[in-house]
Amino acid sequence: MKASEAHKMSNDEIREELGRLRKRLFELRSAAVTEKLENPRRFQQLRRDIARLLTVQRGREIQETAQV
Repeated sequence: MKASEAHKMSNDEIREELGRLRKRLFELRSAAVTEKLENPRRFQQLRRDIARLLTVQRGREIQETAQV
């Protein structure tokens, strides 16, 4: 996911995507314990996508409080 994609999402979409990505990260961690992963770099990609969405979400929160 690119930052521009995250900026285009609504707040509800961001929350849903965060939940989906966190669930996927948990599943990936579980799989890593029991079996060899096909693509270990996927951990890094998921963590970065989560961080990117959290950054956009926090930026919007700050912007909303600044306007009030």
